[in-house]
Amino acid sequence: NLSVSVVSGSDGPGVSEERELSTETTSSPVIYNPHTSMSIEKQRQKLPVFKHRNHILYLVESYQTVVIVGETGCGKSTQIPQYLLEAGWAAEGKVIGVTQPRRVAAISVASRVAEERGALLGHEVGYTIRFDDCSDPHATRIKFLTDGMLVREMMADPLLKKYSVLMLDEAHERTLYTDIAIGLLKKIQKKRRDLRLIVASATLDAKKFQEFFNLNESGDPAKDTCGILTVEGRTFPVDVFYTVSPVPDYVKATVETVLKIHETEDDGDVLAFLTGQEEVEKVVSMLVEQARALSRYGMKKHLRVLPMYAGLPYAEQMKVFERVPPTVRKVIVATNIAETSITINGTVFVIDCAFVKMRAYNPRTAIESLVVTPISKAAANQRAGRGGRNRPGKCFRLYTEEDFEKLPPSTVPEMQRTNLAPVILQLKALGIDNVLRFNFLSPPPAQSMVQALELLYALGGLDQYGRLTDPMGVRMAEFPLSPMFAKMLLESGNFGCSKEIVTIAAMMQIQNIFVVPANQKKAAAREHRKFAVAEGDHLTMLNVYEAFIKHQKSSQWCQDHFLNYKGLLRAVTVREQLRRLMNKFKVPRTSSEGDPDVILKCIVSGFFANAARLHHSGSYRVVYNEVVQTSKYFMRDVTAVESSWLVELAPHFYKQAKHGSLSSKRSKVI
Repeated sequence: NLSVSVVSGSDGPGVSEERELSTETTSSPVIYNPHTSMSIEKQRQKLPVFKHRNHILYLVESYQTVVIVGETGCGKSTQIPQYLLEAGWAAEGKVIGVTQPRRVAAISVASRVAEERGALLGHEVGYTIRFDDCSDPHATRIKFLTDGMLVREMMADPLLKKYSVLMLDEAHERTLYTDIAIGLLKKIQKKRRDLRLIVASATLDAKKFQEFFNLNESGDPAKDTCGILTVEGRTFPVDVFYTVSPVPDYVKATVETVLKIHETEDDGDVLAFLTGQEEVEKVVSMLVEQARALSRYGMKKHLRVLPMYAGLPYAEQMKVFERVPPTVRKVIVATNIAETSITINGTVFVIDCAFVKMRAYNPRTAIESLVVTPISKAAANQRAGRGGRNRPGKCFRLYTEEDFEKLPPSTVPEMQRTNLAPVILQLKALGIDNVLRFNFLSPPPAQSMVQALELLYALGGLDQYGRLTDPMGVRMAEFPLSPMFAKMLLESGNFGCSKEIVTIAAMMQIQNIFVVPANQKKAAAREHRKFAVAEGDHLTMLNVYEAFIKHQKSSQWCQDHFLNYKGLLRAVTVREQLRRLMNKFKVPRTSSEGDPDVILKCIVSGFFANAARLHHSGSYRVVYNEVVQTSKYFMRDVTAVESSWLVELAPHFYKQAKHGSLSSKRSKVI
């Protein structure tokens, strides 16, 4: 049983105003209805941010940068862009840009704002995400986009001249491209004094951002260029409960806490946080078993237990949003995707295990690890706030109050725990030659920078002096993919297999093409084997795509073969966009005509640095897309190759590796 030592009423952050889904969806246009316009206007005026409208507009007029700390639920994401539009900041063809760290957030917030404006999505209000542009270059006045897309726009327009105001939303998440955008925007502001920047977040170290963006060097506060505003949120109080002593098994404790809530608490759905898919499925299975036992004992309320994680098929994800009858209590068992990416109405009780799976990159081995690590205080408060959306809630933390106090205040920025090769390529393409002196908000490790420079040099994107090569480096930077994929695509015409390679590249951008339902694992494995080939995963993906096209993109065919229908449709779209880029660079349209070796050689030309030897002779036998470390090391997307191809296609790289001059030591045995 869960022992309780502390009960504290806290107005922790609630859930976001904008409903976000955990999968990439295409929003349908919102049609204007005059009968609902008045109610929407009243809803807008009830939001906490409304009474700060004039203050926000005054600060934007007076300062180059405004830092807004707006608690979740205050309406900042949807309302501030509209206030700016109404105040004339989009006059004379100018655009108000709003960045979001996640693609799904950009779509959902844009949809909501378009609905409030009574406009069709894609006209006055639009969005741009990777491989999907739903905006009009002439008509769009408020544009939502991912921070990565904003950085890409700088390549064509370095001073972002079409924007009058840029709002960096959810800045506290400190994603890789949020940090890059922050550094670049500071440089742009020095050239464009008229560009206004709003940095907005629910949990933000406002002082740090103010010091970073304040261009006043005189010491006179009257000449500051950055102001701060705090906006309270619209949340109900959440009572936070801690355990008396640490729990030995948080998975088991989660199940016990759910059952205790079900037995003793009033109406309200439960949201339980765990670290990964395996734990989620384990807890769901245990709870379903317990729920059946409880129903036999005649419990008045029934439990409906639902999983929620990124790899779940779209139809299964949507079940968490379905309403349930009064006789049913919904229990959602989720990863941290439910922390900020989605809003599930009806949640009253939150169970927090205190851990999260986080990606961490080791530049010495070039291995990305998925490590289970304690969450930050900011994340803990974000989780607790999920219970205060519609009414007062309760958060059960499966750790002691002393342990909570030991948690770090915020999460380590992604910039300090990721592969920097794409970052450096983008910065070089933007004309920033001395990347080591770039003004990072949180500087990355020096070893990561060196390793990234070495890889880009080996790929031919940089010359021996660290300068961007033309045409290879310039063209690689144009692709919205990692440098390895870009090199592979650009070389495909020389190998005579560009049609197959562009298909493989598109398929590699889609996660979870193969669907494995929990109750049909054997049947799914049997169907998936029909596509497999001895050469490896890349050609297997090619087979899946070609079969999908051959069967007229049939959803029923996908269902019969346990394939992700929406994912394959997206692969078709991605392939077409990559094809257009290749046409721009005049990559010949060629086919391998059934010869697998030319395709494999082309893959090696991009991924030679990701080679591993799994043979007693010590020779390299496979290339892979990535290695992920969880409880073990896992290679993803593996293809068998001839070791002679590596020396043939990347002689300089392997000469360095042989003599131990590569700091990354990528040649180690996996």
